[in-house]
Amino acid sequence: MEETTVGEPAVKPEARTLPYGSWPSPVDAALAAAHDGKPEFVGFVGDEVWWTEPRPAEGGRRALVRRRTDGTEESPLPAPWNVRSRVIEYGGRPWAGAVRGGEPLLVFVNFADQRLYRWQPGGEPLPLTPVSAVGGGLRWADPQVLPGRGDADGPGEVWCVLEEFTGEGPGDVRRVLAAVPLDGSAAADRGAVRELTDEHHRFVTGPRLSPDGRRAVWLAWDHPRMPWDGTELLLAEVGEDGALSAPEVVAGGPEESIAQAEWAPDGSLLYVSDRGGWWNLHRDGEPLCPREEEFGGPLWKLGQRWFAPLDGGTVAVLHGRGAAALGVLDPETGEVVDAAGPWTEFDATLAVRGERVVAVGAGPHSAHEVVELDTRTGRARVIGAAHEDAVDPAYYPEPLIRTFTGPDGREIHAHVHPPRNPGCVAPEGELPPYVVWAHGGPTSRAPLVLDLEIAYFTSRGIGVAEVDYGGSTGYGREYRDRLRERWGVVDVEDCAAVALALADEGTADRARLAIRGGSAGGWTTAASLTATDVYACGTILYPILDLTGWGSGETHDFESRYLETLVGPLAEVPERYAERSPAEHADRITAPFLLLQGLDDVICPPAQCERFLARMTGRGVPHAYLAFEGEGHGFRRAETMVRVLESELSLYAQVFGLDPAGIPTLELVT
Repeated sequence: MEETTVGEPAVKPEARTLPYGSWPSPVDAALAAAHDGKPEFVGFVGDEVWWTEPRPAEGGRRALVRRRTDGTEESPLPAPWNVRSRVIEYGGRPWAGAVRGGEPLLVFVNFADQRLYRWQPGGEPLPLTPVSAVGGGLRWADPQVLPGRGDADGPGEVWCVLEEFTGEGPGDVRRVLAAVPLDGSAAADRGAVRELTDEHHRFVTGPRLSPDGRRAVWLAWDHPRMPWDGTELLLAEVGEDGALSAPEVVAGGPEESIAQAEWAPDGSLLYVSDRGGWWNLHRDGEPLCPREEEFGGPLWKLGQRWFAPLDGGTVAVLHGRGAAALGVLDPETGEVVDAAGPWTEFDATLAVRGERVVAVGAGPHSAHEVVELDTRTGRARVIGAAHEDAVDPAYYPEPLIRTFTGPDGREIHAHVHPPRNPGCVAPEGELPPYVVWAHGGPTSRAPLVLDLEIAYFTSRGIGVAEVDYGGSTGYGREYRDRLRERWGVVDVEDCAAVALALADEGTADRARLAIRGGSAGGWTTAASLTATDVYACGTILYPILDLTGWGSGETHDFESRYLETLVGPLAEVPERYAERSPAEHADRITAPFLLLQGLDDVICPPAQCERFLARMTGRGVPHAYLAFEGEGHGFRRAETMVRVLESELSLYAQVFGLDPAGIPTLELVT
């Protein structure tokens, strides 16, 4: 096993001896909830930097933040404005801006009605798009403000992705590229929205215009593929009238995933492709820096950016294995120079202006911050959402980067967060309880960043192990393809292998192991409780529990065929769907569990939880079910997150025999 330590353990002067799980901690649930979420979708509007960031205490809305050139910040759109798109349900870039008359001109998507709005300082937001009462209505994402587009004397257009529901079912939907007039003439007139493409492809990303405005590129893919399976890079000529010619495929295909495409200032076409087994950067079809590293990632939100070309010919890139560093690539030499600083992980959001790069970075000891890199000087600095230690950092976990050996000798990557509290030690000979965290996706990974939800447990004496099971991204295509048709097998085996390895080496108490996860991680948690006896209990958040129901129309369109890759075609292997579903095997669960669900969740609907619980009736297994009004897929409200964390800790306290102070007791029923 390989092991890397991040940081050094704190010295414990005059430490009290208390059992694991009972250590007093200043990291309470309210503090963790207040620091949940991160800045997203950074961008320049002239020389100003803008982004969105969470407001858990304001109903979980996303606020638009403006950083003026003098360094002052403001949120120009007060509550209840919520800048967030619902395209493909996971959303995408919800805003864009330009400078008009020396002032910012912003367009944004408002979550409540999904309309596109225009806003300028001193005024109120004005709607640009109409409302549709059909199904999920009209939705917009990945906009680009083009003030000079449209009629010669016109106000310009917004080019973006349009998602339009044509019926009441989740699959009654079409997606095209569209041009929305900036003058508001389409606010009550669907016919004023100019469609740029037909609906030949089920999914599209927003268009990127060449520097001369004569060509546009975008990505497209179709069921049953997901964007990390295979996408096509399409190119079309832009006519004088703003219409697009019939597009041609210039790269990509069913087995080649292109995650992002952009034009360089010199007119060359840059894109990230995994044709060589890793997402690497290409220019006009040729690899620029072929490495066994990822320069891209899974496209869960439209408008994610892993690279951005700079005016001087270099390219700002996010790259790495298992974590994404910020660097600057010289296309002529293939050399990458990384930004210096404490940030070890950067999100898939980048913006450039001249030689300035703005990104969102974090590390094991700091939460996500808006970071600016001056590529001329190499200086990087925090310019927004600056991390401030809410408690003494000695209460933060010191994670270990570990590589374990799983079934068939395969590698399993994980982050292990041992219990850590500067004022406490455990009695001699006692081993700590550990909770395995299974990330969502499942085509995703666990970022190695400061997470106060993890600190909530580790500072009380409960260890956490985040497992990047087979199928996770960040380790090349072969690693993520391990999950093909083996979801519910590989992920379950890998999580169990890490848990048991920690117990076998004397790191964790074998009798006090738990597992938790949300969404796809909720599936892995539930599947683990039905398929293994490794865990004493589990916490299941907004999960998939019934593969047959989920794969036959019970979820949204984006993931409606996902299981064909993860499990196999339902029509061909229906028995596999039944055999792996926790809902079909409630009789196998003997460990207590906590089930948490948002009642507005259209991705993993509450009906799955209700069927699962009905089959648990009379089984005599202690459990609790908490369902939250107004919450969807992933919890955003502070009061919800507080209840969830305290309930989870109470479950572990009851099952593991812990005594955490000040935590409401979760009522378990049988």
